[in-house]
Amino acid sequence: MSQAAGCQLASCALDIVELAALRARASELSGIARGLGLELAAPGRVAVGSGLLSLSVRPGRWLLLLPPDSPGAQAARWHRACAGVAAVVDHSSGLAALHLTGGPLREVLSRGCRLDLDPQAFPPGRAAATIMAQVSVILAQLPAALMLLTPVSTARHLREWLASTAKPFGLEAGPDVTVAELSESGDQWR
Repeated sequence: MSQAAGCQLASCALDIVELAALRARASELSGIARGLGLELAAPGRVAVGSGLLSLSVRPGRWLLLLPPDSPGAQAARWHRACAGVAAVVDHSSGLAALHLTGGPLREVLSRGCRLDLDPQAFPPGRAAATIMAQVSVILAQLPAALMLLTPVSTARHLREWLASTAKPFGLEAGPDVTVAELSESGDQWR
């Protein structure tokens, strides 16, 4: 276990908006999203737009990771654009986003994650919902990092578990990350 390889744990300031396509309107919703500069991800995948990310862990539903704005502004924008096509829910205050990087990251997470995180099974561009350290999480594998979304009510527990589990691997606090920085590496998995 090398201290030099290390892991970094950082927060990501973002707004999180969920889109749920109304019955048989998913293709119309995809067109609306494309017009707003965002490709909606296929189930189990992450898609990148200009400074935006979408991920899908259930058919007909997407989480949009957007630059932070005033409370409710991003959700209102998407609600206006998707009226009659999708239900829009603002999860910005309900979900916490954690950004993890580092060589031993998959080994650290495998100690509490039910998914096979081997790069062959969970390569960049994949997304999944699971339980980690007895907490609900949504994982998004980015080219050089992993994004974890968890309810705000359990985020402290998950951070403490990560700090304890990754301590032998040299976990350090990293600088906060923006959605734009996350989306910059998106071409690497296309």
